[in-house]
Amino acid sequence: MSESHLLRIRHRTHYQYALPVSFQTHRLVVRPREGHDLRVESLVLRIEPQAELVWTRDIFGNSIGHAHFLEKGQELLFDVDVTVRRFFDPARPPVVAQSPMPYPLEYDTLEHGIITGYLTPVYAEEMAAVKDFIGTLPDPGGFPSAEAFVVQLAEIIHGKIRYQRREKKGVQTPATTLALGTGSCRDLATLMMETLRHLGIAARFASGYLDCQATRAARGSTHAWTEAYFPLLGWCGFDPTSGKHCTQQHIVTGTSHHPRGVMPVSGNFTGGSRAFQKMAVTVEFSTPEVTGAPSGLLEEGEPRVDMDERQEGEHRTSNVED
Repeated sequence: MSESHLLRIRHRTHYQYALPVSFQTHRLVVRPREGHDLRVESLVLRIEPQAELVWTRDIFGNSIGHAHFLEKGQELLFDVDVTVRRFFDPARPPVVAQSPMPYPLEYDTLEHGIITGYLTPVYAEEMAAVKDFIGTLPDPGGFPSAEAFVVQLAEIIHGKIRYQRREKKGVQTPATTLALGTGSCRDLATLMMETLRHLGIAARFASGYLDCQATRAARGSTHAWTEAYFPLLGWCGFDPTSGKHCTQQHIVTGTSHHPRGVMPVSGNFTGGSRAFQKMAVTVEFSTPEVTGAPSGLLEEGEPRVDMDERQEGEHRTSNVED
């Protein structure tokens, strides 16, 4: 078997409006993060109406696309077609590395300047609610390693908070998620991230795709989870929506110290509060037969139009009235 394989991801969002509206600059976090285990072979964007697209890299190392629209539109289409190469045999995926470090964790002094941002809670005003939740958890020091506790935390959140797909923009605060007992993947990831930070474990929010039955059937959406940082091991993903350790099925497009930092697409439009009519989003995974970019689409970096979508919670569309 080959030691690498290709995976094609098609991520499409289509918005419709009652009348032509103007689109402000949209921010895209849709390009998979590259590394020793993944390389982007091709990325194509098809966007309508027309826009100029500029790529940058943010402070977290994410590739960010900025779409500057050139005209109004009654429909907004954002279509990402990306092929990635993954460096492992799909028949024998690598075993997820584990950290033996005990709790509490001690981080290298050289990392303190950066680690601080991942230890500081985003919702400091909700400390009491998170502390009450922590009071119901088992003692982290009673586990063979800090990572073993984090896995248990993912399982606990999975069992305590019922997953509920939520179309409203934004992220629920941890207190709201705990009070409701329900939340989307981004809400569960935020709760886990905040809990870890209150316990002195560096954590960040991750957004991307999940290779699963839904995406293979072209009816998937984007996904969100939490990553924790362990000395010597580095960043490691945990999915509170499934209650498990992240695997090679999780493909990251962006990471941030704040959930709002990696929404797949964000931006505003003007044209009246009732202009928006409906939106449709699909994410599809497949095994490509060729490595080239599909014909008839624009290559990465070419000027084109971008759009704002909303998937399973991480993408938001803002509406600004005239």
